[in-house]
Amino acid sequence: MHVRTLTGSLAATLLMSLPLLSGQAAAAGSPGDAAGSPAAARVLTYDASGSAEFRSAVDRGPEIWNESVEGAELRPAAAGQQANIRVLADDGWPRALTTSLGNGTVWIGREAVNEGHNTVRISSHELGHILGLPDRKPGPCSSLMSGASAGTECTNPYPNAAEKTEVEDNFAGAAASPSAVARSAPVLVAG
Repeated sequence: MHVRTLTGSLAATLLMSLPLLSGQAAAAGSPGDAAGSPAAARVLTYDASGSAEFRSAVDRGPEIWNESVEGAELRPAAAGQQANIRVLADDGWPRALTTSLGNGTVWIGREAVNEGHNTVRISSHELGHILGLPDRKPGPCSSLMSGASAGTECTNPYPNAAEKTEVEDNFAGAAASPSAVARSAPVLVAG
C-alpha cells in the first residue's frame, strides 16, 4: 500500500510539473482573484534570433496579436530562456510546425517574400498557426489566415473578428484545462 501511495504521489507531482519541464508557460491568477474574474493571459515567449533580415517584421507579428487578443501574450524570450516559439528565416515557403497550442517553430520563407508577399502579414499569419488557427484558403484579404491566397497586394496583418474569437476560445479552454493544451503530434502548416 505504501508503494501505491508513493507511486500515486510521484505521478501527481510529475503531472503538475509537466508544463514547467516542457517550457510551456501558463499564467496563473493572483491569490486575490475573485471567482468569475477574467483569467490572465497565457504568456508565450518567442526567440527571433534566427529570423535574419525579417527581424522587424517578426517582432511586429507578436505586437499585432497582443493588440488583438487578451488570452495569449507573446513576449521576446529572455537571454538563456527556452522559448515557446522559435522563428527562423529560410529560402523555402513560410510555414509553421506546431507541437502544441502556443508552442512550435515558424519559418519566414524568402520564397513568398521574393514573390512580393508582405513580411509582417507572413509573420502574423504563421504565428496564427501557433495560436491554433488553420489556413482558410481561398479567402479575402480581411482574413489573416487566407494567407497567400489573398494575393501579393494584400498587406493586412490583422486577424478578423472570427479569428480573434477563435484564439480567445483556444486559450480560454487551455486556461481551464492545461491538459487540453497538449497535442500528441506536431502539425506542419505551410502557410
